Amino acid sequence: MAGDKKKGFRTVEAADMEEYKKKIREHRIRIVKVIGLFAAVFLLTAAGIGLYMAFRQYEAYDIRTSVERSDTQGTRFEEFCGNILKYSNDGAFYTDTDNELIWNQTYEMADPRIDICEGYVVIYDKGGTKLFILNETGLQGSLEMTMPIDQVCVAAQGTIAVLMKQSSKANIALYDREGGFLAGGEIHGEKGGYPIAIALSSDALKLAVSMLDINKGSVKSTIAFYNYGSVGQNEIDNIVGANTFDDLVIPELAFVSGDRMLALGDSKLILFEGTQKPQIAAEIPLEKQAKSIFYNDNYVGIVNNNDGDEVTHHLLVYNMEGELRMEQDLELEYSRIDFLSNNEILIRNDTVCELYTMRGIRKFHYEFERELYQIIPGRSGLNYTFVLQDATEKVRLR
Repeated sequence: MAGDKKKGFRTVEAADMEEYKKKIREHRIRIVKVIGLFAAVFLLTAAGIGLYMAFRQYEAYDIRTSVERSDTQGTRFEEFCGNILKYSNDGAFYTDTDNELIWNQTYEMADPRIDICEGYVVIYDKGGTKLFILNETGLQGSLEMTMPIDQVCVAAQGTIAVLMKQSSKANIALYDREGGFLAGGEIHGEKGGYPIAIALSSDALKLAVSMLDINKGSVKSTIAFYNYGSVGQNEIDNIVGANTFDDLVIPELAFVSGDRMLALGDSKLILFEGTQKPQIAAEIPLEKQAKSIFYNDNYVGIVNNNDGDEVTHHLLVYNMEGELRMEQDLELEYSRIDFLSNNEILIRNDTVCELYTMRGIRKFHYEFERELYQIIPGRSGLNYTFVLQDATEKVRLR
């Protein structure tokens, strides 16, 4: 009927609809503000905890597990793939951090040395003729050289480069991980240069050789780059480049990544960059007589003596672009300084150690009752494995 009114319904006017939409918007804004407030509080709390952890210093630790060991005199320890490699004149043992044996390799060497690249390690007798190529599962190959070994470098797939010297002769050869010959021969430096150091890239395609030339009282060094890939096949003797430096001795080379190489000279460090033909990317002068130079794949550290100063040493850390990233005065009289696998810096003598972060914070200081051989970082920032005299301890800093 025309006069009847519908019950239970009402007409929503435009003004009412706008008011309704306004209340929805205000409600949504309140929800966003509350969520934002909780998010800000969470982020600030996380940042605060992060800063607290980053700047906190520790001088004690709790022992989670401790395993006694029996080592021969002169045993040396290195981290290898997160486990412990210990080696001496009469053999090498590879164990996990619980001291469970993974493999062992017997040999007799007068001066055993090692080189590690990712999952491979080579153990060789400097001045002798024996070498062994191993990975995480054990022996992959061995060689008996015909000339005394001066240096061996290993690549990520087990290929090795061997520098051999005898009297005025020098020979460099490449072998695969099973000991098969790949390339090499006698090295003749420009104008009589004599090879004193080599470096092999992780892909085994690039070989760098440092050659020293002393003539009539003048000294110069030449770094020659060999490429055993497709680029080097079109070059004479696979040489794709060479750089000569006057009044400089370069006794050590190292490929720190696939396209970066570090040359350690007596008055400066030289950084090279290039996938196929490395070129000079940066130079770091050594203004003082350096007490120590150490490096890993990301950084190079230099320790200078502060003669006459109250603080004994000064540490400078550069990245592989040659940029200064950290500097710090050091008071500890140390015998060894290294980067750990987590980029922290371990400084130690026989019984005292300090850990520094890349922020320049002294994270840990401790004096042990027995000799400390090595520290291996754990999965968290507070867990470590301490390799001490006759014991391996898993610990947590506190």
